[in-house]
Amino acid sequence: VQLQASGGGLVQAGGSLRLSCAASGRTFSNYVISWFRQAPGKEREFVAAINRNGYRKDYVDSVKGRFTISRDNAKNTVYLQMNSLKPEDTAVYYCAARYTTVILTTETSHHYWGQGTVVTVSS
Repeated sequence: VQLQASGGGLVQAGGSLRLSCAASGRTFSNYVISWFRQAPGKEREFVAAINRNGYRKDYVDSVKGRFTISRDNAKNTVYLQMNSLKPEDTAVYYCAARYTTVILTTETSHHYWGQGTVVTVSS
């Protein structure tokens, strides 16, 4: 499956952005989709994931209550709605796919990756 992330940009602290991850090439609904991010000078970290039917979602503690992941299998797209953004959310955001029913949060458990989209939150 090929993944294309979009929706990044520059926003002030407290603002919102919605990232999209569009997939093509294989049956999208067979994949768990996750978002990871990598801030300057830091390792890439798990942000959120959604299972194949959208009923199970996991988040890193630092974004709980602010970010919402969702998916539209008819449109082969996963979204990450990011509200109340903070400067520490500044990073390159990547979407990744895992061909399974189980959500895992490690990079190595994901089989496919999209290119990153840059999110910059100014203070």
